Amino acid sequence: MTDDETELEHLAEEIQLDRDAIVVPAECIDERPPEDKPPGGLGGQIQAMTVGQRLKLALKGNRDARTILIRDSNRVVQRFVLMNPRISEDEIVGLAKNRSIDRELLDQICRHKEWLANYQVKLALTTNPKTPMALAVRLVPSLLPRDLRALAKSKNVPGAVNGAAKRLVIERGG
Repeated sequence: MTDDETELEHLAEEIQLDRDAIVVPAECIDERPPEDKPPGGLGGQIQAMTVGQRLKLALKGNRDARTILIRDSNRVVQRFVLMNPRISEDEIVGLAKNRSIDRELLDQICRHKEWLANYQVKLALTTNPKTPMALAVRLVPSLLPRDLRALAKSKNVPGAVNGAAKRLVIERGG
């Protein structure tokens, strides 16, 4: 782990334990039913925040805040969203499927064994052209036959992933 990563981990820990002086609105942290959400106000509210406030919100924010912050131009804010303990596997699947997501975020997703244990995450990562090639090829053998056949026919994945899927389909007699 580099010094920068260690520093970020430390900052994240301080924020999680509420040992920081950063203040964010409670309505951005607490999960609220859809009917209680202010119309169009959260995006503007987040844009007006400082980087420190966005970092804290990324770690503690509700689903709506995470959805906005994952697209933040600051990569550290994006990484902190993935460190949020309330992030769901559905959100991770959606991120892994997103072809416009930053390669660094896909790499972060790949480092979490709990998320890789989810079949939908594996499938999304193997079909995303931005997933690091070595990981995508390594995940191909764990796919179901129907998904392997689809991957072998797909033109939207890198050649190495496509080739690995074709070889497995032939080997498994599909």
